[in-house]
Amino acid sequence: MKIKKKGTPRKVSAKLSAQKSEEAMIAGILEGSPDGIGVAVIRLDCGCRKMAAVDKNGDPASKVIIYRDLADSICDKCKADNGAFLRVSEEFIHWVDPAPDEPTREKIEAKVLGTRTAH
Repeated sequence: MKIKKKGTPRKVSAKLSAQKSEEAMIAGILEGSPDGIGVAVIRLDCGCRKMAAVDKNGDPASKVIIYRDLADSICDKCKADNGAFLRVSEEFIHWVDPAPDEPTREKIEAKVLGTRTAH
């Protein structure tokens, strides 16, 4: 007899739902940004996300959108500090297909997301 662990399917389902929501936001941002070649995604430790389309020069191709899955509003921390850099848990650029070449991606990522050095 196999015993199922409680909570596991719900946790996976919530993660999948968040991923689908993020993908839908990216698609919507790109749809409204004809010059966009990618979307900068910044995930914050509170669960909120900041996103904006970027153009071929690494300049904004849309407004910055801050949102939180399954919530009417962003969290109180984000309301107070606009999603402060110190609370970033993950950041990346979701590129359209075909993505720019590696040197172009690196240049745009450095301009948009900045560079970090290991300590």
